[in-house]
Amino acid sequence: MVQTLCSTKALKLLGKFKANLHFHTENGENEYQFWLSYAAGDTFIFTNECFRFSRFEYPGKAPMCFLNAGHREARIIERAESGDNTARVILDLMRSWVVYQFHNTSDTARMRQKWRENDNRRLKEDGANLAPVLLRLKEQEPPYYHRIVENLRLILPFFADFEVAADKFGYVLLQWRERDNDMIFGAPQAADGMLRCIALVTLLAQPEADLPSVLILDEPELGLHPYAIEVVAGLIRSISHKVQVFLATQSTALLDYFEPEDVVAIDRVKGASYFNRLNSDQLAGWLEDYSISELWEKNVLGGRP
Repeated sequence: MVQTLCSTKALKLLGKFKANLHFHTENGENEYQFWLSYAAGDTFIFTNECFRFSRFEYPGKAPMCFLNAGHREARIIERAESGDNTARVILDLMRSWVVYQFHNTSDTARMRQKWRENDNRRLKEDGANLAPVLLRLKEQEPPYYHRIVENLRLILPFFADFEVAADKFGYVLLQWRERDNDMIFGAPQAADGMLRCIALVTLLAQPEADLPSVLILDEPELGLHPYAIEVVAGLIRSISHKVQVFLATQSTALLDYFEPEDVVAIDRVKGASYFNRLNSDQLAGWLEDYSISELWEKNVLGGRP
């Protein structure tokens, strides 16, 4: 599955944009296609939108269900709300994609603030409810909570444990203790890298049932120590057997923890993005002497500015 983003600026330059999404389930393949064209008012319209579900037990593809053209909002939403099961499944699958970005660690970042105790089911995209999620795991999923703590101790040797509890108003603040120290520290005192590290490890080491079906991480390496990147990469590889993970990265250190087939280099040519998945066989000669990151730096793989 591929997520593609397109702006009105790109549509204006290229004239149109096409996407074909395939979702494989136990019973068959769901397919959703749409074409966008640039329109007046610096916006876009759908010039084609269709979907179908083809069962594996039947030969060939099912006929497409076309949703006409000329509209500005996706009509698959209307079909799902009107009771079309295939449209509902496709929409639910797309809505389950989550983009996590823990870049904002400023003094006003939501991760550094108190959060409602009962808002703890899913970790928010910016980690805002990190403390309530940790409290829930500590009380209801102890093995996963301890997994998070142990991984953090690998990265932060001074870290002892979290001190998370709801106050009388039902709010929780991220707090922790350090080894050989009786003080309790709070999120406002955390270094940026430490806060991102806690959020990443909590996300990746939580129960698999709590993970989205497609997890998208934007530059997870920001502010992390090289050893922290190694631990995070290991957790990513571990959950990738259960959920689909997309990483957007510019980190050579992170790149070396994955196989060539895991890597897609993206180049922009005349306003269009070209995606090239690496191939171990094609790079065999190079990989005898160089790592993937070194080949990237030498511009053998593409993906350079």
